Amino acid sequence: MFEWFVSLRYLRAKHRHGFISLISLISVAGITVGVIALIVVLAVYSGFTDGLRDQILGVNSHIIVQRLGGVINEYDLVRDKVLSTEEVVAATPYLYAQTLLSGEGGGTGVVLRGIDPETAKSVIKLPEQMKAGTIDDLIQAKDARVPHIVLGKNLAADLQVGVGDRVRLISPSGPLTPMGVIPKVKTCKVSGIFESGMFEYDSTLAYMSIANVQSFLGMEDIVHGIEVKIADKDLNRADQIALKIVDKLGDGFIAKDWMSMNHNLFAAFKLEKIGMFICMTLIILVAALNIISALVMVVMEKGRDIAILKSMGATSASIMRIFFFQGMVIALAGTLLGVLGGLGLCELLSRYQFIELPSNVYPMTTLPIKVLPLDVAIIAISSIFITLTATLYPSWKASQVQPAEVLS
Repeated sequence: MFEWFVSLRYLRAKHRHGFISLISLISVAGITVGVIALIVVLAVYSGFTDGLRDQILGVNSHIIVQRLGGVINEYDLVRDKVLSTEEVVAATPYLYAQTLLSGEGGGTGVVLRGIDPETAKSVIKLPEQMKAGTIDDLIQAKDARVPHIVLGKNLAADLQVGVGDRVRLISPSGPLTPMGVIPKVKTCKVSGIFESGMFEYDSTLAYMSIANVQSFLGMEDIVHGIEVKIADKDLNRADQIALKIVDKLGDGFIAKDWMSMNHNLFAAFKLEKIGMFICMTLIILVAALNIISALVMVVMEKGRDIAILKSMGATSASIMRIFFFQGMVIALAGTLLGVLGGLGLCELLSRYQFIELPSNVYPMTTLPIKVLPLDVAIIAISSIFITLTATLYPSWKASQVQPAEVLS
């Protein structure tokens, strides 16, 4: 096609006004920078979302089963029914209580979580998060004299205690006496320290065995619910599996999946990701405006050439294609360089992790990167669409040149 030949000649040729070539280079650079920025920003957002999800699911389960308005008494039978659901991988009972904990460094409020160490191993990621001690150290008799407790890393640092030290567990809901309510106090031995990577959990969460929590709080053999784990491939179907569990357990039970429990958080991430995509796309839009400027100036400079081509038999459509192809080369070059640069930068950030984040502000210590092929495809298609749209007006303008007016 002679249109391609002429278009490439115009791209390679030196313009009388070097400013036109500079604008073309700026256009390519603008598209490249815009695509790189979009790829990196969306990869960071995807990394944050997945990293936050993994850390939340490292401490919490995929599904929580509870009884309406109360506690679960025969929780072993309930757990067996939950396990009979096809998609369920594992299940474990749990207890929660708000208590106080004091050590050498002072005292603080904590969330005391009672777990069954044997079954909890396959539901939550506490064994993998242990920095000192093991989850098996929590296995004790209900009437153990000094119960064992596992603390979060930041919580242990605040209390200035380590493995083997003693802490005092205090419950404000003690027995009523003529002097008022006397808090329950229990001395516990720190048998382990865990680090989930989330400051909120590491500074407020403590684990004990269900038996020891029941004994400390003066409760019967009851739990607050059953935590359920499903296969990773079924994570996005957790709500459907939760409904199946409820159907199997019957009336009086509810099941909450991880998506509904953290709906607001992940909805905010999704909205911010869309907003950032729109903002970063403006960079590509600015580059597209530069393409319009460059092509319009080329049309003005090549007016006589266009008139001669038309006099030799070139149609308006052919002239339009010449300048459309010229803009398309700029668009494809900028987009290709941007995709390669964006993927390369993401690989560097992911491999070397030289950007560190404060752990007390962010849920992870390094900048998380996750490149989604769909995101890259949408960015590339959007970039090409915007820039090709920008070439339509200059190309149409070139096709409207009248040879008689220019050559007269």
